[in-house]
Amino acid sequence: MTRVVIIGAGIVGANLADELTLRGWTDVTVLDQGPLPLTGGSTSHAPGLVFQTNPSKAMTEFAGYTVAKLLDLGCFHQVGGMEVASTAARWEDLKRKHGWATSWGVEARLIDPDECVRRWPMLDRNRIFGALYVPTDGLAVASRAVDELIKRASSRGARFVGSTRVTGIEQANGHVTGVKTADDVVPADIVVSCAGFWGREIGEMAGMTVPLLPLAHQYAKTGQLAELAGADPVHPALPILRHQDQDLYFRQHGDRLGIGSYAHRPMPVDKFAEPGEVTASAMPSMLPFTEDDFAPSWEESKLLLPALGQTKAEEGFNGIFSFTPDGGSLVGESADVRGFWIAEAIWVTHSAGIAKAVAESIVDGRSETDLHELDVHRFEDVQLAPEYIRETAQQNFVEIYDVLHPLQPRLSPRDLRVSPFHARQRELGAVFLEAGGWERPHWFEANASLLKDLPHDFLPPARDAWAGQFHSPIVAAEAWHTRNRVAMYDMTPLKRVEVSGPGSLEFLQGLTTNQLAKSVGSVTYTLMLDDAGGVRSDITVARLEPELFQVGINGNIDVAYLRGRAPEGVRVVDTTGGTCCVGVWGPLARDLVQPLSAEDLSHTGLKYFRGRRARIAGVPVTILRLSYVGELGWEIYTSADNGQRLWDALWRAGQSLGVIAAGRGAFNSLRLEKGYRLWGTDMTTEHDPYEAGVGFAVRPAKGEFAGRAAIEGRSEETSARRLCCLTVDDGRTVVLGKEPVFVDGAATGYVTSAAYGYTIGRPIAYAWLPGAVEIGDQVEIEYFGRRVAATVAAEPLVDPGMERIRR
Repeated sequence: MTRVVIIGAGIVGANLADELTLRGWTDVTVLDQGPLPLTGGSTSHAPGLVFQTNPSKAMTEFAGYTVAKLLDLGCFHQVGGMEVASTAARWEDLKRKHGWATSWGVEARLIDPDECVRRWPMLDRNRIFGALYVPTDGLAVASRAVDELIKRASSRGARFVGSTRVTGIEQANGHVTGVKTADDVVPADIVVSCAGFWGREIGEMAGMTVPLLPLAHQYAKTGQLAELAGADPVHPALPILRHQDQDLYFRQHGDRLGIGSYAHRPMPVDKFAEPGEVTASAMPSMLPFTEDDFAPSWEESKLLLPALGQTKAEEGFNGIFSFTPDGGSLVGESADVRGFWIAEAIWVTHSAGIAKAVAESIVDGRSETDLHELDVHRFEDVQLAPEYIRETAQQNFVEIYDVLHPLQPRLSPRDLRVSPFHARQRELGAVFLEAGGWERPHWFEANASLLKDLPHDFLPPARDAWAGQFHSPIVAAEAWHTRNRVAMYDMTPLKRVEVSGPGSLEFLQGLTTNQLAKSVGSVTYTLMLDDAGGVRSDITVARLEPELFQVGINGNIDVAYLRGRAPEGVRVVDTTGGTCCVGVWGPLARDLVQPLSAEDLSHTGLKYFRGRRARIAGVPVTILRLSYVGELGWEIYTSADNGQRLWDALWRAGQSLGVIAAGRGAFNSLRLEKGYRLWGTDMTTEHDPYEAGVGFAVRPAKGEFAGRAAIEGRSEETSARRLCCLTVDDGRTVVLGKEPVFVDGAATGYVTSAAYGYTIGRPIAYAWLPGAVEIGDQVEIEYFGRRVAATVAAEPLVDPGMERIRR
């Protein structure tokens, strides 16, 4: 029987023990340095508010599971949840959030000020526009839930041991073997750290960087309120309440109110008290209350709830929680020590749901809910620097309740990773957004003058204020020049690895769906599936030598996956930082590149989805005939030291052809016009290839590969849902993703990717819809509370015969 040791007996560790024993894994030991069941971690003082609605589908599902499980345990007060708007901007944001709830299947509605006051009589009606009300939200009784979970897991065989400090992680031959304590070593085949804000230290014991920062967050309780006189001290009646315009939340404690504030300065916590004796008011996760920090929040609370003017904040504390560089939880197995897992930076709201997902991952090899947003390997190395973690985690604390645009970049730190073309891009007035530490041009101000010469039918309509953020009409000019002349795109930030050594072909064949046993020079689009047939990534594989492959992947999660499965002798090397790539695309691409090379770059000389090593203007390159914008051209790779020289040579040669630099805004529009999927947005492990419209990349006849048995017998015809292409009927509303889609008046799907289609002259949205939906059907997209008509369209919208790309 597999031996599991869980470090941490808070709400996450206790839930994980329960979920593992539920699945028949009963050799489970849970260790905690604090006394049981009140161990002194974040769970012990958590106020317990559970607002389910989240921009992340996964996090919403995890919250929903947590609610259901805690209700079953009798540890949840389903009083409902209200998020009030005191500004017009927040009211619009609540309309967007209502869309998320609808997309993810959460019952929610927008209520007017009168209903707000009926549900929360202390509210000042004149200060609010309304609220988002979710009747299934409520209050978790976290400490009691831990007690119940300990009892249930123990009845199935789990063992809980308190007052036991972990001092080390034992390992041998790259695999965990046990957990060392002050007095003993507990043998283990799998160790899961659920240590909360102590998670960094546990990770270090296994040589793993856990990118979290403990921060203090203020919580206060008022004195008695006449308006709550006689209230049940155990069973609250008022909905949980958020006042996000002032970074505040409220909950009822009998005849008093609890107030949580994120409005204060970030307070990193670097040292923690020893977990000795723990009481309800004294524990390592509770620091002294700093009244001066709370004073502004108290004044704002009285403005929203005038009745508070008759009392005061009688007690409070600064409670420690974990924050991460992107605000997300951290889940995953160490890439270096097999069997060592973490489940950290998880709040009560999502605790049971994520514990279930971790248990599924350990027992079944995959989670029913896709975990890529939580995967600890999602971060680039530069994002694991202590300085980066410290700054960005504090920034996430400050912005936790802010209205943030999906494209909104962080302001600091910046310029962490730049391509060799960066200096030239700055000269052209590049407007950079940031992702994964990379500076990525979204458009170039140097192209503004091109707008006056654009054909009338290529000029896009004005966007609304929300969709117009982080956008410029210059994108239209860049899209037109790509379709009609030639443009250069910086593709350097796209992740790539080299897979080499004896057995590398067999290794890749076993992990991918398409046939890779092709001649040197072949380039293949293929998928990596999990064992249930879900799409865990889509990749391109270029065979440069018999045992050398350049693999274009989707990020560090793929790097960890490939390295973790590579057999002895097969090397997986991340080459992204030492190389660069420029995409040269457009009908004049060959006119630009061919004169610079002695290689035959004609259609017959280098066919579509073929590649070779060559020289361009004397620069050694790897040139792959690929195009993610649907036009003739190549991805051209070289070493980073040769990058600027390559860019300059192409730029000079293209001047007579009208070459421009183009950014991600045009790229995203053009790729949607061609129907190209973006993994992690359009498809994840929750979708199989046929549902996602990439079944053409599956070749079952090639032999065994991961997920092959699971998808046997499936097809697009048997799919109960499909990723569909929509065009927006009004020709101007550009949605941004995650909006609900209605078929015959019922919410049955949601948008994934969206952009304005400059070539076709109308907005495009891709959406998951029921399989019965047909081309030409009318649907509606909910956009900030209004319904926008759209039509299911045949894809691709541009050049379905691929004539442009195969010139």
